[in-house]
Amino acid sequence: MKGTSLEKRGEFIHFACTSEDINNMSHALMLRDGKKVLRAAMDEMTAKIAAMAKEWAKVPMLAHTHGQPASPTTVGKELAVATARLRRQAAEIDRLVMPAKMNGAVGNFNAHLSAYPKTDWEKLSRKVIESLGLRQNRLTTQIESHDGIAELFDALCRWNSVLLDFDRDIWMYVSMGYFKQRTIKGEIGSSTMPHKVNPIDFENSEGNLGLANAVLGFMARKLAISRMQRDLTDSTTLRNMGVGFGYTLIAIRSTLKGLGKLELNAERLAEDLDRNWEVLAEPIQTVMRKVGMDHPYERLKELTRGRRVNAEIMRDFVKALPLPKDDKARLMKLTPSTYIGLAEKLARLA
Repeated sequence: MKGTSLEKRGEFIHFACTSEDINNMSHALMLRDGKKVLRAAMDEMTAKIAAMAKEWAKVPMLAHTHGQPASPTTVGKELAVATARLRRQAAEIDRLVMPAKMNGAVGNFNAHLSAYPKTDWEKLSRKVIESLGLRQNRLTTQIESHDGIAELFDALCRWNSVLLDFDRDIWMYVSMGYFKQRTIKGEIGSSTMPHKVNPIDFENSEGNLGLANAVLGFMARKLAISRMQRDLTDSTTLRNMGVGFGYTLIAIRSTLKGLGKLELNAERLAEDLDRNWEVLAEPIQTVMRKVGMDHPYERLKELTRGRRVNAEIMRDFVKALPLPKDDKARLMKLTPSTYIGLAEKLARLA
């Protein structure tokens, strides 16, 4: 600075500021810009899943509750659920504007007023902070309280948890044969079993999401806690912000890569539906209840629980019921593949 036009103004660099006045805004700006990178990747991910949801909106699939065969759905509708959850959490991330402070050693503008008592330091501080796209926190100690950072990290953890849940579901559907995976030339499926194509991208994503949430979750818990006006535990912790962001980005890229390899196995989906006619116990007993028949749930439970039934058994049961003509005709036409409710319509909401 010596010999420059700033030489006479050197003492005004960092004037009345504690180091945290500078650091907290630097951290807020890093998070603001880092959030943009993550949000672009998040939107790419959500758009990919939404496109798949629309493509497979009509494709029936046996649902599973508690790991057991349940009322059918469609592939697209289950993917649409993921898009809705991801978008909701992304909206929470977007809502957050990083807070910042520039008010001196303990947050009272003490030094500022000792030099220039007539200056509106709160207004000047707000002008600088808001010019950077941040939000002024007027009530602080030496540090900006980090609650805004904790809110952001918690929001990122929630988005990551939704993606992790999605990774596990896709992993299960691959395991069940509902999806095949395109082979990549030169990629090893298993070190000893040449026939395998392992769902490694979803596994990699899950692992990285776990690491991201471990780091971000710890920081969200830790950063909200300090000792009186300041301690330094936040300083060493904040150096790891990029770690949580990095693991999140790696995870998103891994899931996107995995989705790019997926192929629907229509034969396997149809086969599983045809092997589980007992799922039609739900609509049959519901119609029986509607028309006032005695013990409909118990009668279907006796017919279907813990055993495989086929189309013939279910239709013979319906034939014997004293149901109104229209109700009986509708149930006789029903199959596991057509018993999907509004799933196709809901899938198109993705």
